[in-house]
Amino acid sequence: MEVDPVIGGGEEQIDESLYSRQLYVLGHEAMKRMAASDVLIIGQSGLGVEIAKNVCLAGVKSVTLSDPTLTTVPDLGTQFFLRESDIGQRRDVATRPRLAELNAYTPVSVLEELTEDAIRRFTVVVLVNGSTDEQLKLNEFTHANGIKFIATETAGLFGSAFCDFGDQFPVVDQTGETPLSGMVVEIEEAEDAMVTCLDETRHGLEDGDFVRFSEVEGLDINSEGVDKARKVTVKGPYTFTIGDTRGLGQYKRGGWFHQVKLPKLIDFKPLKESILAPEFLISDFAKWDRPATLHIGFQALSAFRAAHSRFPAPRDDKDAATFIALAKDVASKAKFEGDLDEKILTELSYQAAGDLSPVNAFMGGFVGQEVLKACSGKFGPLYQHLYFDALEALPDVKPTAADCAPSSPPSRHDGQIAVFGRAFQAKIENQRQFLVGAGAIGCEMLKNWAMMGLGTGEKGHIYVTDLDTIEKSNLNRQFLFRPKDVGSFKSEAGRRAVTEMNEKLEGKVEVFKLAVGGETEGVFGDEFFDNIDGVTNALDNVAARQYMDTRCVYYAKPLLESGTLGTKANVQVVLPHVTESYSSSQDPPEKSHPSCTIKNFPNQIEHTIAWGKERFEELFEKPAEVVNSYLSQPNFIEAAKTSGETGQLLKIRSYLVDNKPLGFDECIAWARQQFETEYNNEIRQLLHSLPKDLLTKEGTPFWSGPKRAPDPLQFDYNVKEHLDFIIAAANLHAFNYGLKGETDPAVFRKVLDTVVVPDFTPKSGVQVQIKDDEPVNNEAPAASSDDDDLATVAAALPQPSSLAGYRMVPAEFEKDDDTNFHMDFICAASNLRAMNYGIVTADRHRTKQVAGKIIPAIATTTCLATGLVCLELYKIIDGKKDIEQYKNGFVNLALPFFGFSEPIAMAKNKYYDIEWTIWDRFLIEGDITLKELVAHMKEKHRLEITMLSSGVSMLYSGFMPKKKVEERLAMPLSQLVETVSKKPLPAHAKNITFEMMVDDESGEDVEVPYLQVRFR
Repeated sequence: MEVDPVIGGGEEQIDESLYSRQLYVLGHEAMKRMAASDVLIIGQSGLGVEIAKNVCLAGVKSVTLSDPTLTTVPDLGTQFFLRESDIGQRRDVATRPRLAELNAYTPVSVLEELTEDAIRRFTVVVLVNGSTDEQLKLNEFTHANGIKFIATETAGLFGSAFCDFGDQFPVVDQTGETPLSGMVVEIEEAEDAMVTCLDETRHGLEDGDFVRFSEVEGLDINSEGVDKARKVTVKGPYTFTIGDTRGLGQYKRGGWFHQVKLPKLIDFKPLKESILAPEFLISDFAKWDRPATLHIGFQALSAFRAAHSRFPAPRDDKDAATFIALAKDVASKAKFEGDLDEKILTELSYQAAGDLSPVNAFMGGFVGQEVLKACSGKFGPLYQHLYFDALEALPDVKPTAADCAPSSPPSRHDGQIAVFGRAFQAKIENQRQFLVGAGAIGCEMLKNWAMMGLGTGEKGHIYVTDLDTIEKSNLNRQFLFRPKDVGSFKSEAGRRAVTEMNEKLEGKVEVFKLAVGGETEGVFGDEFFDNIDGVTNALDNVAARQYMDTRCVYYAKPLLESGTLGTKANVQVVLPHVTESYSSSQDPPEKSHPSCTIKNFPNQIEHTIAWGKERFEELFEKPAEVVNSYLSQPNFIEAAKTSGETGQLLKIRSYLVDNKPLGFDECIAWARQQFETEYNNEIRQLLHSLPKDLLTKEGTPFWSGPKRAPDPLQFDYNVKEHLDFIIAAANLHAFNYGLKGETDPAVFRKVLDTVVVPDFTPKSGVQVQIKDDEPVNNEAPAASSDDDDLATVAAALPQPSSLAGYRMVPAEFEKDDDTNFHMDFICAASNLRAMNYGIVTADRHRTKQVAGKIIPAIATTTCLATGLVCLELYKIIDGKKDIEQYKNGFVNLALPFFGFSEPIAMAKNKYYDIEWTIWDRFLIEGDITLKELVAHMKEKHRLEITMLSSGVSMLYSGFMPKKKVEERLAMPLSQLVETVSKKPLPAHAKNITFEMMVDDESGEDVEVPYLQVRFR
């Protein structure tokens, strides 16, 4: 197979357009190590293909499969890369071609025969659903030969994993968190020196962290690498000690601390030792005592299979008794001292033949990440055993043995039927679910649903909406899509892919290319929500999540919410009349930078990147939009005169008259002048207004602490960053005017040699804004600016009629197109600004993340998160109302860490003795008048309406003029809303929502639910 050598070991480059989101999780070095790693996966069951899929997407050097087992019908219930036409073929051979489509940089092959010589070449070996003896034998060989080893199994709602990465395994980064840094204001010269940080933000360090220092004056403590890193002892949120600094000099001022991550070496025990003295990662602290039982239980399952050549039969008590006896025998031989939980062992026996897509997704995501850790040394590995179960997902009414018995002829869902029974399978198949979003989470969700058979029944249906089309960067984790799908709608491509996985979904998946929001309520309205059982969000922004949350509360539909951030995932269950809603609790707002810091006093690369993004918008996006408004709106100048908007007219004059280029050479000259203005003149003006030796009122240097004194840059086209700026700015300026661009540096140098830059003299009396809340006024007196008064500027503009049909082309920021010069400009602009202020510059990759607000993402986390969501979906389908049976989850695969908790119960409010929650409302059938509503609330609920509103319209209040009140009291409520809002009610709307302020009988203001009136 021919493979493009863009990614691989050594110095080969990584395809950033494909791996961009994953690179922000793993980093270039980890990806390079992965690209030199060969992975063998033994076993291609549903769990095996989940692991293989995640590892292929991540981009290792090669993936090899080994599984001579012949494909059967029940395999199709979890192994999404097998088809009916593959029945009777080897699972590895049938899986390989579909797996190979996932990533052109990761070739996939089949190992015909599993021999020690064949295994010797692999970096990592994964054994899926192998027996205990197979695990022990294979691990003995891998440990002795320096090969990393992972064993993993699933059985119904149970899962297990074991890792052995050998002796002295180096972990280069335990957590994956961005190293901390902060400004220093004092360092003692002492035996255990105290460091005091600027009190703007907490340092965030922990005991045992290591730091190095830079830009410290007076004290000889600055260093570049890890050699002089010092161990931290935290003393307070702004202080820490770093050991002996005596003899290093006296601290004068300035400086930064930088957290340093030191590699950690871990010694793994081989399975033959670890199996007797296991160390567990707790997957659920509410079940902290369960891993020991399951450690014995999985060994007993292996013993049962060895003795009977099969697993215990579903819900078979005789087999369960045999199995428990075996477990006790295993425990006795292992000198197990704890108590075995026989209830758990019985369930493990009952479910041993089970195979569930959600559990495979959870374990496949987890183990996939462990494979990447083994290849790269990035993140903390599992040490060494994990056991997981989701027994809460079992139906409240347990199925019988007959209900769980294998089908005749075999069914693709026999693995799920073995756990839940046929009656429950029918419930799954007749579900009607709305999936909002078909991106990374959406793809994994659709795959899980296809495997579960969700929506395939007579009454079943799946609705999917996503307005996005597929881009190349999506292919790294949105695994239903292939290169041929780029440009297609995600919802349609997703439907095609999952219908291929389960042909029973043919005609059962309805797709929309719409965003959810007020403007699409005509489609996703009363009738639509009446026709679905629940909503599953697969969204990437908080606003859309909150909107869907309000719709689910309004229509009383269960909502399954999930999200990922790099290796972190969270899952939330929103259940009508049981839990709080998604919007009931909110994350803290995103940290923002003060505008005066961005404009005049940057001290971090993030500040200069934000400035570069602002300059992009101010130079190449907004002016073109303003010009187009002027050319298309007949009353533009009158409106500008009315509002005193001289700035907009000056901008139009600049872009349509003064600086309108006739050819590309003029674009280059314009870019050269921009360089001079931004990086020389503006800096000289700032230093003229605030000289470097300026002292504050307190007598301390103004340019100290977070304020770094800048230096102007002298243009030199032989400096790469200088020329990069000119090339990007000139091409973007040309784009605005529809002119052909150029990238040949020789062309630029030739023109730049002829450009004459006007002399600049800093002005006196120019004030500089130092704090956001202390604005300055640098307006020149009107008499001195004749050229800039409104009438003069307006008169200088060409008449729109003289430019009929002419429009400028705004540059709308697009971070993922490497040919449009957007990121080239922002990166160059930011780095030049950083050079002005002595800030360490950033590469394009880092700049793109900050400017594009890119959320790091990796397939393993997404896969795991959707597995957890679907386990909660089982519970919703069962109709469980006990909040303790549900699990909100937070996972960090980097650590690794699992945190599960029951959802937060809905808050309860009260008026009189009546309790109510966000899920309650007053319901009125019919389009009654306002007068009738007031009387109804008073007579039936003993509440006096003092104010009534709908949306932003105030409909009624006690302080309105009497005549207006009388007019409105007589109106039907629908007419009242239309009259006040001056808008007709949408044709699709059947209900109107009202908010009421009311008094009780004692005249006290009381909080009550909203009012819903069904007027049609």
